[in-house]
Amino acid sequence: MLRLATALTLISTAASAQVATLSGTDGQNALGTVPCTALSGEPMSSCPAELRKKEDGTATLAVQLNTGEVRRIYFTNGVPDSSSSTSKLTFETPGDLMVIFIEPGEVYEIPKAALNN
Repeated sequence: MLRLATALTLISTAASAQVATLSGTDGQNALGTVPCTALSGEPMSSCPAELRKKEDGTATLAVQLNTGEVRRIYFTNGVPDSSSSTSKLTFETPGDLMVIFIEPGEVYEIPKAALNN
């Protein structure tokens, strides 16, 4: 649990100065915020998020966007493989960070350690 709390408090990037935070966890699930944007070219902001992990290696990240919509991103063994959007999902892993892109302009940043089982 401490490792997850530490992972979610990492600063995502110096450019966006957004911080993933943790307001509560039960060891499997975590509540907090993640840096995100829903529109291409818009600055990153802190979006409320919930990470739900299962014993089978899958996880769901639910993020409430500034538009009021909730985006769900689905992971298998720490890798994002789909979302609640029908748009294309890609990701990069610079350093200890995972940056997820959903076309046309959604961006999410989460510490990779938060996804480790």
